[in-house]
Amino acid sequence: MRVMVMYDLPAVTAKEKKIHHDFQKLLVQSGFLMMQESIYCKLAQNQQAADAIIKQLKKQLPDKGLVQVLTITEKQFAKIEYLVGKKVSEVIDTDDRVVIL
Repeated sequence: MRVMVMYDLPAVTAKEKKIHHDFQKLLVQSGFLMMQESIYCKLAQNQQAADAIIKQLKKQLPDKGLVQVLTITEKQFAKIEYLVGKKVSEVIDTDDRVVIL
């Protein structure tokens, strides 16, 4: 499964810019990978893991702005169509390297 976080945070004042940067940093430190600006994605093994990721995010949301979360299956994620540009694959977008302990 994939957990996608899409956000739009105000970044006009210096304080808002810091909050925006801190939220972006939180996502990266939590294992999210940037798909586009303000769209991050993280691989989850199952729905319970996805729920835990979302629960952790809810604890650290900024006060202002919009943050949306979408959970999709790998099959749905694989159907993404690139309409302009091409896929850049610096990131592994399959679960081939997932080790289940």
